[in-house]
Amino acid sequence: MSDFYIYLSNITVPMLQGMVITLSVFAVTIVCSLPLGFMFTLMARSRIAPVKSFAKGYIYVVRGTPLLLQIMFVYFGLPLLPVVGDYLVFERFTAACIAFCMNYAAYFAEIFRGGLLAIDKGQYEAAKVLGLTKIETMTRVVIPQMIRVCLPAISNETITLVKDTALVTVIGVAEILHYAKTSVNRDGDTFAFLVAGALYLLINFVITMVFKKLENKYEF
Repeated sequence: MSDFYIYLSNITVPMLQGMVITLSVFAVTIVCSLPLGFMFTLMARSRIAPVKSFAKGYIYVVRGTPLLLQIMFVYFGLPLLPVVGDYLVFERFTAACIAFCMNYAAYFAEIFRGGLLAIDKGQYEAAKVLGLTKIETMTRVVIPQMIRVCLPAISNETITLVKDTALVTVIGVAEILHYAKTSVNRDGDTFAFLVAGALYLLINFVITMVFKKLENKYEF
């Protein structure tokens, strides 16, 4: 039994170190992609044609191509661009975060768009009658209701984000799966994959509980 605990410790400790990287990529992506996604939502609703076209084109391209391809493009492809390539060389972790933020901003933009469409037009008219400015209408009336509508979809996308972080191993970022594969290759035992799965489940369990509390707060 003691040998098993030693073996479990040998494979778990490195994966816990990888878990820090997984959570770091997750945190950076959430903090950056949510406001960026909302910005793209507003741009896609803009009356300025070039701005609207750019936002819609960006969302279409990013959602229509694999995240794995985008990670590889940011890390391997951007430095090869003529003229500007020398200024677009990133560390592995930075490149992974950029790719994730770009990708999830597009998905959150669509979620926010759906949330805005769900708000009755009468809300805007009522705010206008009350003398609220456009900014006040957005911050006091529209955004709170939009968040209420979008929370379930954001929750699902956030859980997907946790699982997608495993993709960063393709450019050599040492997260949970990287250490799990290293253990399996070294020991010839797939038990490390079960431990990795348990760690992902643990992270998603905590996230699910957080979103359930938020949903209860908004009385779903």
